[in-house]
Amino acid sequence: MASGVTVKPLRILHLEDSPADHALACITLRRANGMYEIRHADTMETFTAWLDAERFDLVLADYRLPGFTALDAWRIVSARADAPPFVLLSGAIGEAAAVDAIRLGMADYLLKDDMGRLPHVIDRAIEVHEARRARKQAVRELAASERRLAELTEHLQTSIEKERAAIAREIHDDIGGALTAVRFDVEWIRRHASEEPVRRHAGDATEMLQHAIGASQRIMMDLRPPILDQGLVAAVQWLAESFERRTGIPTRVHAGRDTIAVPADVQLVAYRTAQEALTNVSKYAEAGQVAIDLSDSEGVLTLEVTDNGRGIEPAMRNKPKSFGLKGLEERARTVGGWLDISSQPGRGTSVIVSIPLGPAEGRDAADGGEMP
Repeated sequence: MASGVTVKPLRILHLEDSPADHALACITLRRANGMYEIRHADTMETFTAWLDAERFDLVLADYRLPGFTALDAWRIVSARADAPPFVLLSGAIGEAAAVDAIRLGMADYLLKDDMGRLPHVIDRAIEVHEARRARKQAVRELAASERRLAELTEHLQTSIEKERAAIAREIHDDIGGALTAVRFDVEWIRRHASEEPVRRHAGDATEMLQHAIGASQRIMMDLRPPILDQGLVAAVQWLAESFERRTGIPTRVHAGRDTIAVPADVQLVAYRTAQEALTNVSKYAEAGQVAIDLSDSEGVLTLEVTDNGRGIEPAMRNKPKSFGLKGLEERARTVGGWLDISSQPGRGTSVIVSIPLGPAEGRDAADGGEMP
């Protein structure tokens, strides 16, 4: 009973100036019980016309023909968008020439004296060609997937930063303002209360409110520090000073300039890299000191955070659910940059983000130096 599946014949274009050799190739393929449709060309003009008229699964060609060689034919075939595999079938080619032809991209070669192997050579050439085409398609799909992932990452990072800024504004305008107003009212009660217990409780409440105000300010600064509006150098300096004050770890900042003008998205990537690197130092490094270097030399913004702590074990970088450094790598990619991590156990760690700048960026006229 018929399966209902239509098997298409293999379409072959045979470039051969000898009618007898062409006939022999046809007989050999017919005896192999395969399904073939063979077109014959014996001149370059006929060969090109067939290529323009039909789509072929394979080209079979003699090496030397009147006025040209298979290399000329191969150049025409290989220039086409979906070039079929190209097999040499010749009696007048040395092994060195055949190897050179394959290096150019031809699929295989076969001597006419070994014509019986032609079906096998064709099958293998088709199989290899299909595998290569599938691999190229997979590579294209992977590249497209990576592009979509990069676009999604950039979108998510942008959305997160917008949400951070919105929350910071709400904390400043609503929560911070309300806490400050309540603090003034409680302080007024403390000053005007006649009973000591009331004054004592009002004083305690004032202290708690002041603590809440300070906490809201720290949260706001972490979400979106207003100092970013003063430029990258000032923001990194403030970050380092806050880190040193909070952890007690001496932190030195060296900038190539007093001001480094970069786009807002680049500035944010550099700032978040420094912030995450310092967070990792405080959590894991057990460091005695930290150095932050910032420069825009040779058209590349470079920020390096170096500590003298315990270092990172190689296995720790790829542990499951370790997204801090991976997130920094993705952040850097969103602005065309890259992240490097240099670490040796017991000898500290350097986290370096590098971002190419345009010709007009990072070229402030002022010269900078080391900052305390």
